[in-house]
Amino acid sequence: MATVALSALAASAAIPSVTLKDMNGKTVDTATLSNDGKPFVIDFWATWCKPCVRELKAIADVYDEWVEETGVKIYAVSLDEAQNEQRVKPFVENKGWEYEVLLDPNGDFKRQLGVSDPPHVFVVDGEGNIVWNHQGYVDGGEEEILEAVKKAMK
Repeated sequence: MATVALSALAASAAIPSVTLKDMNGKTVDTATLSNDGKPFVIDFWATWCKPCVRELKAIADVYDEWVEETGVKIYAVSLDEAQNEQRVKPFVENKGWEYEVLLDPNGDFKRQLGVSDPPHVFVVDGEGNIVWNHQGYVDGGEEEILEAVKKAMK
């Protein structure tokens, strides 16, 4: 079983402020990411990363149930570089993913959070504190994410 990777961030760290864009070109300040007082997930991924795509597909299969049970929201942060940025929107639409997708083509947000390789997932509590993070994906690993979200609700 994969272990929780405690990066340079301590538990209960706040989300740093980095300016990203969504798939429609709208600017988003990462420090304002929220979910109406409920936990949310930040999932770093890339179109070229097979484990990332497997993880996001596995979550997509149960996402409606997760939302119903916990109210969770997922921000999928693409690490595709600027020259491949235009591939992200059709890729996501083709997969039918209902996540809020943000683009981090220069890796600024990734660096601020100490992410080395995708997939890397952060669970954030309703107050905006990072309470859990994990690097890598093995089949079934999405259940660990759901458990972390449930703990963040308490």
